[in-house]
Amino acid sequence: MTLNYKPQGVCVRNIQFKLSGDVVSELLFEGGCDGNLKALVKLLDGKLAPEIMAMFKGQTCGKKPTSCMDQLVIALEEARKESA
Repeated sequence: MTLNYKPQGVCVRNIQFKLSGDVVSELLFEGGCDGNLKALVKLLDGKLAPEIMAMFKGQTCGKKPTSCMDQLVIALEEARKESA
């Protein structure tokens, strides 16, 4: 199932991904720091949601209290709750 999440407090306008069990795939960020996010997408494809969540929960961006990756964690948390 393809999921969409509208992040808050960051430059990214939408985070889209597939979650099969705990495996994250087809991750796509709309907006944000294009090069950095494309690189992270390549590194995270096929990784387990709990692993991604442990790495990036609470990650900030500059003076912002959150980041694109922290917002991904929130999206994964919500998706896992809905599928439980």
